[in-house]
Amino acid sequence: MTQMDDTRKMILHAAVERILHYGYSKTTMAEIAKDCNMSAGNIYRFFASKLDIAEAMARKFNEEAYETFSVIAARKVSAGDRLREIFHYELARTYSAIDEDAKILEVAEVLSDERPLYMNDKLATERIYLVQILNDGVASGEFRKIANPEEVAEMWQSALMKFRFPQLFSKLTLPKLQRELDGVMDLLLAGLSPGATTPAPWDGVTAATDTHCPVTGELLPVKKLNADH
Repeated sequence: MTQMDDTRKMILHAAVERILHYGYSKTTMAEIAKDCNMSAGNIYRFFASKLDIAEAMARKFNEEAYETFSVIAARKVSAGDRLREIFHYELARTYSAIDEDAKILEVAEVLSDERPLYMNDKLATERIYLVQILNDGVASGEFRKIANPEEVAEMWQSALMKFRFPQLFSKLTLPKLQRELDGVMDLLLAGLSPGATTPAPWDGVTAATDTHCPVTGELLPVKKLNADH
């Protein structure tokens, strides 16, 4: 590790300590630099902004998860059990981290709003392990044949998004969230079973959808589309 790497690591450590104590919005780059006995200008050689530091914090947190995902994906157990273990691990780990220090949730919210590509990268990395497990399940006959495992993995992530940053979406306790997660995964795994079939594409509109915009009174685009059929 070079001196530059050591300095960057020191800055990140100091930033994490300050942000977890005071919160992201109440932390400044100048304060982080002071904690590192550096000038405010010098710290920008390593991180262009406080947002970059927040992203680095999150990426470091995720690196540990990827190592665990790799271990889980290689286990000699059923593909279904491995999928459950990955999502239960992620739920428990994130819930506990936020429960122990709610200021982590502020960092997650900021990154979600201002660095959407970061979240996309995280989901894409996670899908590598999900696709590996899905392919194993197909090869063993546990799952039905899947035309596009990458897309199926993406849909799983979408269906389980509530459990990614649980306190951001729900006030439920961890045991109740774990029960919900199991219930949703039961349905998803049933859809992968050898006897399951993919339903025909649906292009309808729910009865609850208004035909006109309540503000402008104009015909909604989705209705215009249906009217053209």
